[in-house]
Amino acid sequence: MKISGFTFARNVSKLYYPIQESILSILPIVDEFIVVLGKGDEDDNTRVLIEQLNSDKIKIIDTVWDLNAFPNGTENAHQTDIAISHCSGDWLFYLQADEVVHEKYLPIIENRCKELLENKEVEGLLFNYTHFYGDYNHFVNSHGWYPNEIRIVRNKPDIHSFESAQSFRRISDFDGKSYRKYEGSHKLRVAKVDAHIYHYGWVRPPSYMQKKKKALDTIHKGEEKVSQRYKGLSEDFDYGPMKRIPLFKGTHPKVMEDKMNDFTWADQLNYDSIYTPNRPLFKHERVKYRLVTFLEQKILGGKHLFGFDNWELLDI
Repeated sequence: MKISGFTFARNVSKLYYPIQESILSILPIVDEFIVVLGKGDEDDNTRVLIEQLNSDKIKIIDTVWDLNAFPNGTENAHQTDIAISHCSGDWLFYLQADEVVHEKYLPIIENRCKELLENKEVEGLLFNYTHFYGDYNHFVNSHGWYPNEIRIVRNKPDIHSFESAQSFRRISDFDGKSYRKYEGSHKLRVAKVDAHIYHYGWVRPPSYMQKKKKALDTIHKGEEKVSQRYKGLSEDFDYGPMKRIPLFKGTHPKVMEDKMNDFTWADQLNYDSIYTPNRPLFKHERVKYRLVTFLEQKILGGKHLFGFDNWELLDI
């Protein structure tokens, strides 16, 4: 059995992505790790960070992004597909540059891959998610924040990244561009793996968080719309009242230790008062979603209502 790790990146060093930690977290169980690296700005040193890992398993593929040819976030999916095309494993393990796996899950993941290798009905593995927010001690488990996602898929030519590279689908006769087209695409048949992806995409100094949001919005909405949207907003992102965010009781991956020691923005977070941030509210901050979350967690035993499920879950 061979497992390929893969990801895509551009300008991630200047936006505070933990890309080194992400790659290192699964490097022990993969036979190769493909990094599709888009040409970044002059002050970006993502390549240096990747090369510093000094692993023969890592292979960098250079690309140039074209947001006109791949608008509305589909360039993310396009770059992911490029990475897939360079993978040679039986299983392909996808991590975005802000996703990290705890070392305690590596044997579980590897054993699950071995267990299901010959079961061709299984096209992918479904992971649980922990979304950290603001700092390393808080996480969001609110309705509207995806609790699961596919992160391992078979190496099959009709399996493609989908929408903005959040998930995967089978697409027959794919035209190479229609990453948001549902017609002619099919959900993957997946099995669960008892492991979490730790998502650190919302743990950054406020200035970096605002830059990251703006960069991501530009990929999806275009520079002109984003320029108007952020006009008049602070250069520092407002995480809102941290008192309403649940505390994380577990441990973080060992590869995150140095990154966590760099936590220097506690004085910019509001741990004491409850207020309304000067920005559009996120789902976990809106009264409607807070009520739905209470219903799911306190009455329905954790069952998610109206959740996003881009897969067919097998009872295996």
